[in-house]
Amino acid sequence: MIKAVIVDDEPKAIQSLSWELTNFSNEIEVVASFSNPEEAITYLNSHTPDCLFLDIQMPTMDGFQFLEKLSNNNFAVIITTAYNEYAIKALKHEAIDYLLKPIDSDDLEATIQKIKKFNFRALNVSKIEEVLTNFNGKFDTKRITINADGKLIFLDIDDILYVESDGNYSTIHLEDRQKIVITKKLKEVDAILPEHFFFRIHNSYIINLTKIKEFIKSEGYVVMKSNHKIPVARQRKSDFLEKL
Repeated sequence: MIKAVIVDDEPKAIQSLSWELTNFSNEIEVVASFSNPEEAITYLNSHTPDCLFLDIQMPTMDGFQFLEKLSNNNFAVIITTAYNEYAIKALKHEAIDYLLKPIDSDDLEATIQKIKKFNFRALNVSKIEEVLTNFNGKFDTKRITINADGKLIFLDIDDILYVESDGNYSTIHLEDRQKIVITKKLKEVDAILPEHFFFRIHNSYIINLTKIKEFIKSEGYVVMKSNHKIPVARQRKSDFLEKL
């Protein structure tokens, strides 16, 4: 079952498209709908449907501004509009399709087939990432695989200084001063890093133990080789000292 979300500032348009989707096909389910784009952004940043049907012309923000505000976009986007002039722009924003209002049944069927192909491709990418991550975890303790910006990145653990939490995101700080932002919580990153080399020293930080330059006991922080100061959580201090 394909799980769909609809965003349109006109409640009647939402009602019409919901009816079309649920009555035309038994393969798709509307799990949420919003006439307020801000509420939709909050929902989509914590939920991942299979597809999003998005109206382009909304008074508070247009559909393209809406897409730029999303931090989570791992789903198929279908633009709905009454104006054909938006079609090319929609596709440039990585929408997989667009539907002209009023929506034609044949067009809708073609769109559903595209959603299926999109989701199958996304599933395959996810499986590939899983296989590579498991391979590195079992056979290569000096390298990890992460997914960032739609690509798989292979990192030597010796290049990682520390990882910093930012809510649902984590920033990996590298020795060459590069930063890689990934959509994983810190505890998820902690699970893929080899514990022999890394330690979660604080709720917001994981450090590479081999990259510590100093531990300032009196002030409760470590200085990394990059000269960054990382606090040591009081409740983690004894475990940290055992690691040294």
